[in-house]
Amino acid sequence: QVQVVESGGGLVQAGGSLRLSCAASGTIFRIKAMAWYRQAPGKQRELVAHITSESTTTYIDSVKGRFTISRDNGKNAVYLQMNSLKPEDTAVYYCYAGVDISGSYRFYAYWGQGTQVTVSS
Repeated sequence: QVQVVESGGGLVQAGGSLRLSCAASGTIFRIKAMAWYRQAPGKQRELVAHITSESTTTYIDSVKGRFTISRDNGKNAVYLQMNSLKPEDTAVYYCYAGVDISGSYRFYAYWGQGTQVTVSS
């Protein structure tokens, strides 16, 4: 079993910053990709930022230059530093991890429970 737990959400004023953290634990041989998704009320879940095991990163256009994704492979953790926050960043943020649980190089998707980020104008 693998558990993925996020932390760091909250309420912040526009222009402020938050740092989200996510850690995976359990039977883990290796983690390939890690990512942050978000889902705003009435909208589909969208990929915000993605990082490979070699730390190659990609972002959606709306957060480029404001958000930074990073990871600590030794801790099976991923982080999202969010600066210059805008009201449209308000959403539940979910952590994703692609985990090899058997040493077979087959990777399975695991998700956190989500953490609320609210940006007031």
